[in-house]
Amino acid sequence: MSEPLDPDMFTGCAHAPTPFRIGGKWTPRIIRCLESGPRRFSELEVPLRGITPKVLTETLRSMERDGLVTRTDHGGVPPRVEYELSTLGRTLLAPMAACCAWAAAHLPELLDAREEYEGQAPCTPR
Repeated sequence: MSEPLDPDMFTGCAHAPTPFRIGGKWTPRIIRCLESGPRRFSELEVPLRGITPKVLTETLRSMERDGLVTRTDHGGVPPRVEYELSTLGRTLLAPMAACCAWAAAHLPELLDAREEYEGQAPCTPR
């Protein structure tokens, strides 16, 4: 059995939209949660504060549809379901690490650029 997820694993992360997208707002965080092995739905909810059960379900289904995660139903009462990164999903770990390193190095510049852009007068159609 793997170690429990740290409920504060995303504390300190910028709340601004991430500078890269892998299938949506929550997908990269779910991939990170599944990096160390299979997790139950309730385990994923702990560090993903702010995600509703509906959105988590929809995102996991989408990731399963895209072949990024596998869902294993162990049956029993109560039902026990685990989610795990597939082989395809694991191929995203290295690019995500590179994106995170880039964001850590350049996020201040990116946020400055956004602020500067927002301060500009709206464009008029030509």
